[in-house]
Amino acid sequence: MRFHSLPESKRYADTATEYQILLDRYNTVLTELFAGHPVYIVTMSFVPDEGIEVWSPTDPHALNPGSRPWTRLREDDDDDPGGTMHLHVSEQRWKPRILDPLLRAVADDECPGVIIMDTDLRRLYLPYDGGADVILTNPQERDALKNSHADWLSTHPLGL
Repeated sequence: MRFHSLPESKRYADTATEYQILLDRYNTVLTELFAGHPVYIVTMSFVPDEGIEVWSPTDPHALNPGSRPWTRLREDDDDDPGGTMHLHVSEQRWKPRILDPLLRAVADDECPGVIIMDTDLRRLYLPYDGGADVILTNPQERDALKNSHADWLSTHPLGL
């Protein structure tokens, strides 16, 4: 299911109040999913084949405390030159606000590809600029979370 991070499906925050709303929404759902339990936090960076250094003001791995290199994945696309995704992972016990700097960078589209998941890999939280996708273990769990935050859902017929 997909939750939007701001009212009326606004994609980006412009004010301190809007940043507070989106961080509250991210943290509320994350806490409902993982409160007090260990989670894996995965961050990703991309290095294209041309050797052109991709400059970003935000280092996603620096915003993932205690992260270490996990794996590299090759990405090739007909429209874009290939490259390698570098994935780092950390393990932390979830508590609200521990990832606010990372979540804010995600909301500003500075750190794509973040995944937060339980250590059994049964629940996944994938924040993006504009909201978060949540993958749960069963339809009952999905429906309960969906019903508790119905006003954060898209009004689009496909839920996007």
